Amino acid sequence: MAEFDYDLVTIGAGSGGVRASRVSAGLGARVAVAEEARLGGTCVNLGCIPKKLLVYASHFREDFADAAAGYGWTVPEPRFDWGTLIRNKDREIERLNAVYDGLLEAAGVERILDRAQIEDPHTVRVGDRHIRARHILVACGGEPLRPDIPGGELAITSDEAFGLEALPGRVLIVGGGYIAVEFAGIFAGLGSRVKLSYRGPLFLRGFDRDLRSALADEMRRRGIDLCFETEVTAIEAVAGGLRARFADGGEALVDCVLYAIGRRPKTDGLGLEAAGVRLNAKGAIEVDAFGATSVPSIHAIGDVTDRVNLTPVAIHEGMCLSRTLFGGEATPADHTDVPSAVFSQPAIATVGWTEEAAREGGRAIDVYASSFRSLRHTLTGGEEKTLMKLVVDRDSQRVLGVHVLSPDAAEIVQGFAVAVKASATKADLDATIGIHPTAAEELVTMREPRPDPA
Repeated sequence: MAEFDYDLVTIGAGSGGVRASRVSAGLGARVAVAEEARLGGTCVNLGCIPKKLLVYASHFREDFADAAAGYGWTVPEPRFDWGTLIRNKDREIERLNAVYDGLLEAAGVERILDRAQIEDPHTVRVGDRHIRARHILVACGGEPLRPDIPGGELAITSDEAFGLEALPGRVLIVGGGYIAVEFAGIFAGLGSRVKLSYRGPLFLRGFDRDLRSALADEMRRRGIDLCFETEVTAIEAVAGGLRARFADGGEALVDCVLYAIGRRPKTDGLGLEAAGVRLNAKGAIEVDAFGATSVPSIHAIGDVTDRVNLTPVAIHEGMCLSRTLFGGEATPADHTDVPSAVFSQPAIATVGWTEEAAREGGRAIDVYASSFRSLRHTLTGGEEKTLMKLVVDRDSQRVLGVHVLSPDAAEIVQGFAVAVKASATKADLDATIGIHPTAAEELVTMREPRPDPA
């Protein structure tokens, strides 16, 4: 009888877990993956994909109202149906669930749809089965934090927002991260009255400050009420909706309170500590660059490690782990110069160093920036601004960071991320001929740096 049933058992069939399982199986490993919910994890079911579909939907209202007439289109009074959007979104998610199942089946990976718990360094209990594995991979992601205030149970998180029965007319969003900002744009674009409350002085901490400030201006222009440096202290059900009370004595009567105050690793009840796996103070699994935990046979990737919590990063970590375990090539994950985007309205995207981080790190830098109204709005009368920014090391002239506020920010920065990763210099960008007329050409035509701050 074989000592192990599988070479690898993966707990969690999200993007990272599925990729690690498929690649490992392709390298000859016997693999099973356990998933207690739906295949695809947060990204497919309650994150990136449904969120982007709702973002697409939320753009039409502004396009009909502001853009169409300027280009000669007469559009009848548009009507939006939330139920139709959610049904169509659900159908696409079901299709993707089936795609993930097919990918695992084609790779020869066994799918076990039940909750998994680690019993010892080589044993996983899934339902009634006790499975012996040479290696165990924990890739079960994270979950939203919920409010610990009186009436907090009346609030929802992003998990529930994707399944609301009706579009709320008045929405209070609590939080200052990308999820809060994105849902503010979604609900406002679909017709809700939106207030966003954040305890800090400006949302999206860690992103370039110029982008954050410009985005705040654009959101206010779209009618979103931004309330910074305040906290919700209680929520209560009253006639006509929910009343949220603020620390400064103010209050808001709304139909829905959505909390987006962060996420935490989904490690409770997995048996990790009993198996000897070290967790940090936030409950995240501590790993090295190769995804190894404090137990040699147990590994972890993705949001459960709370490093760079992005779907493509989890996929990258999964591929690296597979090569390390079964490909004969020890491959550390690379978390430098990871591009990211916030699908706000307009969107922001970034790669590399922000101006603030570079200066705080003692670097001498040159900063190039340009803000302008895009060509599209010359006929619509729209006032939306686009912002382009480069952070350049003064001595080497290497481009350290690219930051964009634009409806096409993510598409633009994805390409420029290659240049940053390849250590391109400002001279390389200057030598690149732009595509005209585009917003992105601004990044290869800026010539004069800003004066240094006092």
